[in-house]
Amino acid sequence: MLLVPVDDSVVFPTMTVTLAIDVAGEERVVLVPRKGEEFASVGTVADVADHIRLPGGGRAVALEGLHRGRIGAASTGPDGQLRVEVEPHPDEVPVDGKTRELEREYRAVVEEILEIRGDDGRVAAFVRSIIEPGALADTAGYSPDLTYDNKVELLEILDVTERLRRSLELQRERLTELQVRRQIREDVQSGAEKQQREYFLRKQMESIQKELGDDDGSVIEEYRTKIAEAGMPEAVQEQAEKELGRLERMGEASGESSMIRSYLDWLIAVPWSKRSDERLDPVHAREVLDADHAGLEDVKDRIVEYIAVRKLRQERGIAEDKKSGAILTLIGPPGTGKTSIGESIARATGREFVRMSLGGVRDEAEIRGHRRTYIGALPGRLVRALRDAGTMNPVIMLDEVDKVGADWRGDPSAALLEVLDPAQNHSFRDHYLDVELDLSEVVFIATANMAETIPAPLLDRMEVVRFDGYTTVEKVAIAKGYLWPRQRDRNGLREDEVAVSDDVLTGVVTEYTREAGVRNLERTLGTLLRKTATKIASGKATAPVEIDMDEVRDALGRQRFFQESAERTAIPGVATGLSVTGAGGDVLFIEATSMKGKDGLVLTGQLGDVMKESARIALSYVRGHADKLGIDEDAFDGREFHVHVPAGAIPKDGPSAGITMTTALASLLSGRPVKHTVGMTGEVTLQGRVLPIGGLKQKVLAAH
Repeated sequence: MLLVPVDDSVVFPTMTVTLAIDVAGEERVVLVPRKGEEFASVGTVADVADHIRLPGGGRAVALEGLHRGRIGAASTGPDGQLRVEVEPHPDEVPVDGKTRELEREYRAVVEEILEIRGDDGRVAAFVRSIIEPGALADTAGYSPDLTYDNKVELLEILDVTERLRRSLELQRERLTELQVRRQIREDVQSGAEKQQREYFLRKQMESIQKELGDDDGSVIEEYRTKIAEAGMPEAVQEQAEKELGRLERMGEASGESSMIRSYLDWLIAVPWSKRSDERLDPVHAREVLDADHAGLEDVKDRIVEYIAVRKLRQERGIAEDKKSGAILTLIGPPGTGKTSIGESIARATGREFVRMSLGGVRDEAEIRGHRRTYIGALPGRLVRALRDAGTMNPVIMLDEVDKVGADWRGDPSAALLEVLDPAQNHSFRDHYLDVELDLSEVVFIATANMAETIPAPLLDRMEVVRFDGYTTVEKVAIAKGYLWPRQRDRNGLREDEVAVSDDVLTGVVTEYTREAGVRNLERTLGTLLRKTATKIASGKATAPVEIDMDEVRDALGRQRFFQESAERTAIPGVATGLSVTGAGGDVLFIEATSMKGKDGLVLTGQLGDVMKESARIALSYVRGHADKLGIDEDAFDGREFHVHVPAGAIPKDGPSAGITMTTALASLLSGRPVKHTVGMTGEVTLQGRVLPIGGLKQKVLAAH
């Protein structure tokens, strides 16, 4: 037969095709598809049904497929055309049940495919009309989704049952693919429809709310805009949008909506993306600190160092270390300028300043915030401080950190452990917001009067800078440079209306104020200036007024503090001790006396356990070393000793009174008075060793 090669399609038996070829007088030809460089092993024997003349003079033939034929040897005819031997293979009709089962399955699968493709029923009817299994299997050749190779493969399968099985496999694959496509299309369509539906419903809701005067839709949009503009970290923005979605679905009528709105208000209020422009100039910072405060060299040095390090890191392009935050704790007596230096630090660095007073705080939620399950829940004070500052890098002053309490509501100092730890506070989590807050850029300045009442784990995280009291010279300098001008302005006086000499200020410091700080001194100067202002305003005095000690006595009354140690220690049995209190250094007069009675020791003056032990050690030491001290051993027999520390209303405890008690008892028993120019401090042991002391500067100032 004449071989007609087919390149891009496969002709099956029962198909009719028109090809632009010339077959001369042939009645039958064999149509063979190409497989790469070769021909397929099976072709379709076709009748030449008609010769067609094409426009332009070309010729074509209409061919009707009859049956398969196995291709044999090839040869070239006298006309130069390729002819091949063909072994006819008409389809045999098997009668076994397996083939019938495959036919039913094939028809069902094809009908499913046609249904998905939107067939109008004509193709399905055509498939149902085919009764021969071979012809039914060949209908797969009509499918546009089958590849050319799949069709060649089907053409080459001569066994009808096997061909039907393979056609069923290919059509099943097509069905699965079409079902997946339909599912994707339906999902996309339903998603688009849902969005469109929600859009229309939202617009309707907005319209209804506008009619009712309830503008909730605009509130949602306003929140959406604020969240977008807040510059939140990604995790925080996700949380905010999730809560906004809840609020939108819930509507304003729900009882929970006000809680969600409060939560969103707080999330938006945190200045996530706002930073103060720092002035990283160590020289300028030092000038500002010196202008605001006299002394306090340690604190000033530490702040200048912090600014200098940040400046170098920035200039040299070194990435900011989140674990290098500044956390200073200023420990010292009241009135020494701890709180006011926080404002100066903020001014020196160009940051915002926020003060948080922790005195008396007993609830852990004050620091970490309440959980949102509680009614009236609020974030902790740190979140509020950041909101008030309006930036993420303010100076936050934690005032009176030593006066934090603890009760059944938790221990706030334990919550502060995370805040004041540079290794942790870059991911601080407030219970109310329940998102991570970066506190590493905040400069924390904590203040306390005493280190002893700060819990040890908290103190361990703090960089402590000690604030000792001021000497008389320092107090006079502070009064002259800071307190006097400030009080003068507050009392409506001009610089040329009132003057005071250094000697008078020294007199006020030593005779009317005995304190570690300068708070009481400022009040006293205020009183002095008010009296002067009253005289000038009422015409009893004319400016300028020069204040002398007579004016001071007239305004402040008689002298309040005296140098009494000479009088007190003139009698044997009284010794001068030095101690540290929350208000700075103080002088203690320890008195000892003896009386007839059983051997014993009476202690008075509201003493703690440690001071009671010191008194017993002192008596034991004096008795054990009576010879060395020149004391008659019989002086102890039948006598009872009484040691008293005056100012009984003030609780006193600490080991450093041991040497003073020992000296008082030795003075009493030897009959020799103690030198009134000597103050003493230190714990004493049973062997008579005096141990090292703390609080040296406060004690020296008290002695001075």
